[in-house]
Amino acid sequence: MTNLAGEDWFRNPALTRVLALLNSDGAVGRVVGGAVRNSLLGIPVSDIDIATTLRPEAVMERAAVAGVKAVPTGLAHGTVTLVVDGTPFEVTTLRRDVETDGRHAQVAFSTDWQADAERRDLTMNALYVDANGDVVDLVGGLADIDSRTVRFIGDASMRIAEDYLRILRFFRFFAHYGSGRPDAAGLKASAAARSKLKTLSAERVWSELKKLLSAADPGRALLWMRQAGILTEILPESEKWGIDAIPALVGTEKALGWDADPRLRLAAIVPPDAERLAAMAARLRLSREEAGYFSAWATAPAVADDMAGTAFSRLLYRHGAEGIKVRLKLALASARVRAENGGVEDMQRAGRLSDLLNRAERWQKPVFPLSGADVLAAGIAAGPKVGETLSRLETEWLDRNFSVDRATLVARLQEIANG
Repeated sequence: MTNLAGEDWFRNPALTRVLALLNSDGAVGRVVGGAVRNSLLGIPVSDIDIATTLRPEAVMERAAVAGVKAVPTGLAHGTVTLVVDGTPFEVTTLRRDVETDGRHAQVAFSTDWQADAERRDLTMNALYVDANGDVVDLVGGLADIDSRTVRFIGDASMRIAEDYLRILRFFRFFAHYGSGRPDAAGLKASAAARSKLKTLSAERVWSELKKLLSAADPGRALLWMRQAGILTEILPESEKWGIDAIPALVGTEKALGWDADPRLRLAAIVPPDAERLAAMAARLRLSREEAGYFSAWATAPAVADDMAGTAFSRLLYRHGAEGIKVRLKLALASARVRAENGGVEDMQRAGRLSDLLNRAERWQKPVFPLSGADVLAAGIAAGPKVGETLSRLETEWLDRNFSVDRATLVARLQEIANG
């Protein structure tokens, strides 16, 4: 019997108190899902979810008697959040599905652990740990954990038909925890149902895609998604662009210590076309910050690796650093791959791109010392000439690499005003 009683997260006094509250007078409570999976895979445990035979009202009553804070976070779905010493534990009554439509499920409360396990999506997500720390496996999840096989519980097509988001969850979990090839039945069922992804909300699709792209190496999952026609279904922008840049990007991230950024990885597999990316942002309901990221990248100018320092500074000033940094990171990742198999010239190009990226990372935009008020004070009448004069002086300031001070610019302004 696999036992997790010695794990630090399981010995947390707060969890011990919650399990004691739920495991008395014939009731049973067990840790379920991600905490169990991660612990068995040697991955840090964060959130701890608990399944119980108690109905939510009974959980609330027991919490009140024990002096434990209870928050009714989802009573209709059987969920109560218990907070002990500042740590939240989501406690959900065992359930069975009454009706599903591919997006939502109507559930009934239950005391049947087998039924509760079988309504979940993947075998590695349906493992329980009881109050003694023993792992309870009702669907073959332990064997799949050992082999790192991401497998649907029971019939893959039926699990997917219950919630079509499970297609993306299948590949997301494969990206994070899978090994070898994806489970054949899951892959076939996902490909067959891919058109149903259109029925899901954009927010759910983007949330899953973002989590997938945050994996240490999403390359294999993206490859199988492309071959199954699923990537094109949710991300048509990638159809003629491909995912070939991902291995080089992931390798560069690891070599240079970059954080795994799902936005950068998405940029690697879609074209830098401002119009198409704006449509993508609208379709997937990206946040304003996320949409701005892709807009800045698409509209940023290309950067030659041999660009002079002063010219690069002017480029950063005119266009901002954010989009240019994305372009440089993608170019550097590509250059590093060629340098590994190339000669001195490829290595030198990668080095120059790296230097430019470092400059862009450190860039702080200088403040132009003059304003429209200065132009008006010099005697130039309000109107288009104010902007024209400011632009002319700003260009002169840029051409001299931001080195001209305010006094000199004011004197130059007066010369222009005096004709």
